[in-house]
Amino acid sequence: MYKSGTEFLKKYFKVSTIYKYGFNWSPMYRRTTAKLVEVSDDLYYVKIRLKLNWKNRNYAGTIFGGSMLAATDPIYMIQLLQILGNDYVVWDKAVEARYKKPAKSTIYGEFIFSEEEIKSIKQKVKAEQQIDITKTMNLVDKDQQIVATFNKTLYIADKRFYKDKLKKRKS
Repeated sequence: MYKSGTEFLKKYFKVSTIYKYGFNWSPMYRRTTAKLVEVSDDLYYVKIRLKLNWKNRNYAGTIFGGSMLAATDPIYMIQLLQILGNDYVVWDKAVEARYKKPAKSTIYGEFIFSEEEIKSIKQKVKAEQQIDITKTMNLVDKDQQIVATFNKTLYIADKRFYKDKLKKRKS
């Protein structure tokens, strides 16, 4: 029986390793010029680094806001998909970006879920079938000064409910 590439990799590597290198090697994410530098074994914690370079430098000589947004965009959604598993659907729904000060050097961002938060998400989805959550994360410089803040809204649903919802839309 044929196994998917991910199933094959899981036999030899931790999911966190696959997640980290999958992102860093993905052409989609590489173009953001960011890198995942740390991923916890349970995927509840992810840290990214975004260095100022010629590919992301704007007219003013600082990191382009679009590069910051792109570097943060896919993390929460894919992180949550991996944590929750196959019984859930997760989509990015909205993002609000607030740029606080120019990024003149390397910046970092952390994406964190707690066990309590995941339990709460599962309970709410079980009760309501679909929910929206908003996660806030900051990009900071080496002195922990906030460069940008992103409020990310994620849609989470029970997979069976979501499939039925799509069927109803078509009819």
